[in-house]
Amino acid sequence: MRDVTELDSALHEECGVFGICDSTGTTDMVSAVYSALYALQHRGQESCGIALNVDGVLNGYRDLGLVSEVFTPRVLEDLPQGARMATGHVRYATSGRRTRSNAQPMILHHCKGAMALAHNGNLTNAPELRHKLEMKGSIFHGTSDTEVIGYLLTQYRLTSPDIETAVCKTMDIIKGAYSLVIMTNTKLIAVRDPNGFRPLCIGKLKEGNGWVFASESCALDAVGAEFVRDVEPGEIVAADANGLRSIRTHCNTAPHTMCVFEYVYFARPDSVIDGTSVHEARLRAGAFLAKEHPVDADVVIGVPDSGLDAALGYAIESGIPYGHGFIKNKYVGRTFIQGSQAQRESSVRIKLNVIRSTVEGKRVVLIDDSIVRGTTSARIIDLLREAGATEVHFRVSAPPFGHPCYFGTDIPDEKLLVATGHSVEEINEILGADSLGYLSVEHVQQLCPNSKCQYCTGCFTGHYPVDPPKETMDIVYDRPLSEQQTGKD
Repeated sequence: MRDVTELDSALHEECGVFGICDSTGTTDMVSAVYSALYALQHRGQESCGIALNVDGVLNGYRDLGLVSEVFTPRVLEDLPQGARMATGHVRYATSGRRTRSNAQPMILHHCKGAMALAHNGNLTNAPELRHKLEMKGSIFHGTSDTEVIGYLLTQYRLTSPDIETAVCKTMDIIKGAYSLVIMTNTKLIAVRDPNGFRPLCIGKLKEGNGWVFASESCALDAVGAEFVRDVEPGEIVAADANGLRSIRTHCNTAPHTMCVFEYVYFARPDSVIDGTSVHEARLRAGAFLAKEHPVDADVVIGVPDSGLDAALGYAIESGIPYGHGFIKNKYVGRTFIQGSQAQRESSVRIKLNVIRSTVEGKRVVLIDDSIVRGTTSARIIDLLREAGATEVHFRVSAPPFGHPCYFGTDIPDEKLLVATGHSVEEINEILGADSLGYLSVEHVQQLCPNSKCQYCTGCFTGHYPVDPPKETMDIVYDRPLSEQQTGKD
């Protein structure tokens, strides 16, 4: 879900979804969802929300901001108590505007019953579907593709015996990436697209009689749930008072192409996704980097936070000592919210401070997970030289970004990517490093030897497992009214 006006030199997370149910009523649902959203905060820092099911009545609260900003003690106290089912969401927009109307979970009321919907991913045919729905009289309040899914689900519920059938019919039509948590009056449902682009897992509460669905296993840990398994690509998993059941109609209908950047950057290191520890995958990335791009140096350091594990892997493989090169100020907001480039560059200095004793007079290997525009990377290299580093050799634990992502990662247009139209040598000159080395596509596909899936590497290669969209929701609704479709099919 992306807003085109907020692109900068850093990658942004997509979203995080969470759902929990406990038929015994012993779980404090408000506290559980709040804790889970804290654990998933890294996946979305733009907006968040909680929806609760109390005796079949759905209510909730959502707004722009971090979990701690939105859910103040007063807001938490005002949320309905006694829920036996709940869902939550953290969002960064990769499709649709940064407005409260696009915050999730979205609660939809219908004659067939209320429904709360939380979505991680990006539909590639959302504009087309939205236009068809509008021509049938649907009225949209926001600009996200999640609302399209909601309308389709309510439409199919009219002619379906149950919500699971409506989900199946919706999956027949929507294309792209989606990991969903859907809460109705009586059921909690998890859905993963047939390609399995985005992660989604199942947990069981250690106390009580409940089930948990979450984008990452770290959220299960936060609520005291045991990991059971991942939701399989194309699978629908429903939980209610009768337990857990699975519908596999859409399983094995497409190749499993997990987004490899979940392992490189997005997921928390303590999560396990599709059978592979994220921490171990990043250690392997660093080891591969050391083999591909060795260099004589005195210390290896990583850019906090997602570059640290890869830096440790590089140090272990190369035999070069690992050092703590930066202190990260955890109380500074993300750089992308700054209004100007000068403000963003100033924020880098405030957010990261070099530990001079680690780098002064030394040849430094600097490890980071990616380079997008290159402005932030160049500034970090400057900070190291100002602190006395004699050489800075930059190593990146992912291949160069040459293409946009259409499946829920905020990688901007090709013209905004530093790797577009530049060789590695030219990029190195732009950044001001002594040398530059990227992880190869071949090795990035080998980060998870225990996983039984392939990986989407479209942002590196331009080859996508699903056809890219012809237009996005933002482009369609940024056009002048005269250029929009106004009723002619």
